[in-house]
Amino acid sequence: MAPAPCAAQLPFHGSRTLKGPADKATIDGVSTVPIRRIAHLDMDAFFASVELLRYPQLKGLPMVIGGGRRKVDEALRGLPAGSALADIPIEAFPRLKDYVGRGVITTATYPARQFGIGSAMGMMKAAKLCPQALVLPVDFEEIRKFSRRFKQVVTEIAPLMEDRGVDEVYIDFTEVPGGQREGGRVLARLIQKSILEATGLTCSIGVAPNKLLAKMASEFDKPNGISIVYERDLEARIWPLPCRKVNGIGPKADEKLQGHGIRTIGELAARDRDWLIANFGKSTGAWMHEVAWGRDDRPVVTESEPVSMSRETTFERDLHAVRDRAELGTIFTQLCEKLADDLQRKGYVGKTIGIKLRYGDFRIATRDQTIEAFTADARTIRQVAGQCLKRVPLEQPLRLLGVRMGALARAEDAAAIATVGGARSVEAPSRSFPLF
Repeated sequence: MAPAPCAAQLPFHGSRTLKGPADKATIDGVSTVPIRRIAHLDMDAFFASVELLRYPQLKGLPMVIGGGRRKVDEALRGLPAGSALADIPIEAFPRLKDYVGRGVITTATYPARQFGIGSAMGMMKAAKLCPQALVLPVDFEEIRKFSRRFKQVVTEIAPLMEDRGVDEVYIDFTEVPGGQREGGRVLARLIQKSILEATGLTCSIGVAPNKLLAKMASEFDKPNGISIVYERDLEARIWPLPCRKVNGIGPKADEKLQGHGIRTIGELAARDRDWLIANFGKSTGAWMHEVAWGRDDRPVVTESEPVSMSRETTFERDLHAVRDRAELGTIFTQLCEKLADDLQRKGYVGKTIGIKLRYGDFRIATRDQTIEAFTADARTIRQVAGQCLKRVPLEQPLRLLGVRMGALARAEDAAAIATVGGARSVEAPSRSFPLF
């Protein structure tokens, strides 16, 4: 196995020569433009933290978010009139040991994580690790409210923000006042403090020369931490990390890397670029070489259009296309209606309608169909998705069902295209379309 390289062997792509820990790039000792500083902000156990604002009596206890619909607030019925959510006794909350179903964990409080519980873990599996953990379902309306609030705080301080989901964003600190002081720590502190004051929630922030390193840095000092990574820190702080810490290296790629004796980012950086291309393909191999050396030129994108929207659900028990036809039909129609609502609420239409099935043995099947005109109509989505279902095997029980809309466009843009081109929306037939 090749030894880990020395960071001095190859500079960052596009980097300038640095003279000490200055906050300006220098050439021959003359200060030029500010050093690029990109931050990744990740809200700490976001879903769980939002719930703790409503149920402060659960603070410090192991708790997971996930599973079925909300039932906890029903405990208020047994309390005196005028009681608040904070008055619900801890004994009234359901425990993980009593959970039965196929739900997965969205997030867990830090006391629960100490037992090895993490997001995307099955709740039944988590129950074996920490049966005493409390269970709360996800309240998406509340989550979206807090998500909008913390992002508004960020953009009021640093306008160049890229939205990466309900609980994380990238921020360009480079030209923002305070963004260069102490490597960006001063501005990060201000953002942390402002979010806490506005929402009561904490976040962790990593600041680095690019998105790649900033995302890794935001994990260094959780919760409520700030981590600054400079170019000179590559060898000491980045290379010892497992390859899986690189956003984009998944379980399969990591398994293949380990098969070649490559476990850390430093060991990946030690491999020749041509060797990586030969073993992982031209695109992936070249990308692995770049990220191992901390190179990432991606800009912070303040506005981006979604590629697709989808709705899916995992069943509490396996459902069969024949025996559970009526139940599946109802669920399928509801998914199509919810997807249509999402599209209309956000102002999008699409042309490619698809379905996703996961069978009881975890195999996945997908099918899609592209129609002539853009639509966000629930009946049309239901009709075309139903046609897609005719093209998949339905002999095996189903664990998950999903509906997806791709080839999206803004509704106003699609309307203009239709006016110019003479296209018209696809009309669904008046009769109901059977699911199976």
